[in-house]
Amino acid sequence: MTPPAALPPLVSVDGVQKTYLGRQGGAIQAVASATLAVRKGEFVSLLGPSGCGKSTLLMMVAGLEPVTAGSIALNGTPVTGPRRDIGIIFQDATLLPWKSALENVLFPVRILKLPVDKYIDRARELLRMVGLSGFETKKPAELSGGMRQRVAICRALVHDPDILLMDEPFSALDAITRDQMNVALSEILETYHKTVIFVTHSIREAAFLSDRVLVMGGRPSTIILDMEMPFARPRRFDIEETAEFTAVCRTLRLSIEDAHADAGASRGPRAAGSRVE
Repeated sequence: MTPPAALPPLVSVDGVQKTYLGRQGGAIQAVASATLAVRKGEFVSLLGPSGCGKSTLLMMVAGLEPVTAGSIALNGTPVTGPRRDIGIIFQDATLLPWKSALENVLFPVRILKLPVDKYIDRARELLRMVGLSGFETKKPAELSGGMRQRVAICRALVHDPDILLMDEPFSALDAITRDQMNVALSEILETYHKTVIFVTHSIREAAFLSDRVLVMGGRPSTIILDMEMPFARPRRFDIEETAEFTAVCRTLRLSIEDAHADAGASRGPRAAGSRVE
């Protein structure tokens, strides 16, 4: 397989800005400027504290938010709205409560008017890979939070999109379940080799999962660090016990703290809730 670094960008973000109109008519700039390139097969994390613009940038890549300035392209084609070749996983699983796990996975297939019979085996295999064999007929209310998010991952992958966008999908889970989900996601991607942009405020999660980590800081936000992860794949959690992993996490943490220090000089004390794990 050609390494991601040798391939042309699959996702190109060039000078993107995002400004919202406030309730009083004033402008609120969420993203000051973002330029990045993601190559086919890369796992890239957007890391930063809550409110720094990570999710806004991700939704612009998804075509769910228009850009105020700049441009976004997938495979050289401008993003002007939602696309079939993108799968999205949100913080909440957002499953249909009246449908079974299997039917929730197949929901995009029906929406896209694809032949369902050709995707049933794929849906069952995805559920098996995330440890949900035997739960195909269960409704969301009968599943734990971690199980529901596993179904959401399968749903995003079932129609075989080129790109997977993940907006803090494990943030609401307990620490043990979150670790299990990180391993499950890694195993799925070793099989299906998707291009992933992953939003998180967890430094260790970003370092464990990613090929590259982009740190976002400031408000309005910018990308302040683009760092390659030096860890071979496949990965297991024993890498977190190494000095190299600790050093990487320290570098990421310091870049965020420096950005806060710079912002605090003009904004005052850090806002409550701006926690970074």
